[in-house]
Amino acid sequence: MNNKLKNAAVDSLFEAILHLQSKEECYNFFEDLCTVNELLSLSQRFDVAAMLRDKKTYLEIAEKTGASTATISRVNRSLHYGNDGYELIFQRIEDEKHS
Repeated sequence: MNNKLKNAAVDSLFEAILHLQSKEECYNFFEDLCTVNELLSLSQRFDVAAMLRDKKTYLEIAEKTGASTATISRVNRSLHYGNDGYELIFQRIEDEKHS
């Protein structure tokens, strides 16, 4: 974990997110919290991560998501050298599909 990120304000935000109970609540909260472009950027990165995990090429990903190669590369670095946050979520999604 990046210690530069860890502070009371970020802790408070994450605590708030953990209290969301539905997709509709997520929409309402994140629309209030983020600009449309910020939210679209976050969702784009998540799509990029899923496609990289599925072994799609940068070209395929760029064409489907509109993401730049710089964004794709950044997400790829996170997948390979990050804190395994994407992998944790992907695994939980897969586990939920099979239960």
